[in-house]
Amino acid sequence: MKYDEFIKHVQTIAQLNSKEAAQTATSATLETLKERIVGDEAGQLAAQLPKELGQYLHGREGENGGTFGVNEFLQRVSQKAGVDTNTAITHVKAVFAVLKDAVSPGEFDDVRVNLSDDYQDLLPAS
Repeated sequence: MKYDEFIKHVQTIAQLNSKEAAQTATSATLETLKERIVGDEAGQLAAQLPKELGQYLHGREGENGGTFGVNEFLQRVSQKAGVDTNTAITHVKAVFAVLKDAVSPGEFDDVRVNLSDDYQDLLPAS
């Protein structure tokens, strides 16, 4: 999936008013995902995405993932995107839905395994 297509899908699913808002939602979510999952897994995920998206997932190779739960994940996305928590939920769900379609099923399953059970409401159905 190309970068512009990814962003357009996020914009549509999250019902955002601009491409810029979709870019912000995407970068905030992917940067926070990088902080949460194992660094090598983030790198593998980045390899299946356009470089403009993959850049948000690099930088933690060889490191363990953070152990924070879904509430802290949402708080971090909220701060990075400059939105409230309810809006962050909408953004994260949209990004994860598009991400699932943008990468191989096995790669998305690897991301899912890296997240604790409290994240399941944010992830698209298997």
